[in-house]
Amino acid sequence: MNTKRGLQPREARSSQVLDLPQPYLLFLGDSTEKGYAKTAFGLRDWAPDRCVGEWSCAGATVSTGLARLTPKEARARGAKALVIGVANTGGVISESWLPSLMEALESGLDIISGMHAKLADVPQLKSMAEHTGRRLIDVRTPPRTITIATGAKRSGKRLLTVGTDCAIGKKYTALALARAFTQRGIDNDFRATGQTGILIAGGGMPMDAVIADFEAGAAEMLSPDAAAQHWDVIEGQGSLFHPAYAGVSLGLLHGSQPDVIVVCHDPDRKQVLGLPISLPDLAETIDMNLRLGRRTNPTIRCAGVSLNTSDLDENTAIRLLADESARLGLPVADPMRAGEAFERLVDECLKQN
Repeated sequence: MNTKRGLQPREARSSQVLDLPQPYLLFLGDSTEKGYAKTAFGLRDWAPDRCVGEWSCAGATVSTGLARLTPKEARARGAKALVIGVANTGGVISESWLPSLMEALESGLDIISGMHAKLADVPQLKSMAEHTGRRLIDVRTPPRTITIATGAKRSGKRLLTVGTDCAIGKKYTALALARAFTQRGIDNDFRATGQTGILIAGGGMPMDAVIADFEAGAAEMLSPDAAAQHWDVIEGQGSLFHPAYAGVSLGLLHGSQPDVIVVCHDPDRKQVLGLPISLPDLAETIDMNLRLGRRTNPTIRCAGVSLNTSDLDENTAIRLLADESARLGLPVADPMRAGEAFERLVDECLKQN
């Protein structure tokens, strides 16, 4: 766990806790779009002490900015595993990656994957792992003990990040808020729900790998009863407006029973990632999440909006945050820029109902 960023250790009662070989060599596959390499970027930003470098196939145009190392070079620098840092559509292991993955095994690295496809189901990888004595580790594997959701109210407080689309900042926002809560002396846990968050936190619940009927139950399991003033800061998944991923978003919303939501959005993104469909308006996103969230928590409220302004200069970003805050009547901030806008968002999250 990256305690340097103020995150708390995971508890076995809420989800599986993983003992992963580290540090990592981040594998970017053949990525040409940054949004599909979010696992690599998440580890770079939130677990930098565990990342020795990056490696990719010929033709890849995305880079984390870390040193480019071959698996053999990374092993010489102390790397213990290659992490597949890609989250592509369908979570598949591309055939074009196999030479690089085989090279990693031959160089003495284990392979860690958060893909839907399982590493050991690829015959070449399974055979090479057996030959080299290396491990193939899949983190997108939910526990077998998940039960159907009950909808029963649980003690403690919960915050869920939601969004207008996938790969839009829900994980970063949750991590930043959990860190801010800790800095203010607020007892909290970051609850990971996707492969990147699980790799950062060392445990969690891979929500999109859970059978549909059990998704809300998995969210209940992830954030169990807690002390009255304890906060679970829960990483959101997908979007209620995404044609492919709305199901996991709804299950997580109902099962989390959040007291507070923070809506995440990229102002430069006009269409759903990978599809020619327009993104919803922020006001519509807030309204839809609150209306559906009231099914399991009638007092749910929106504390504000997290905007990804990474492509804007500072002055333009500050103006945009202020303008959107005035338009929506809520705090609007970029957690990665911090500052007064983010402090107002944190204040609103912690405000008593």
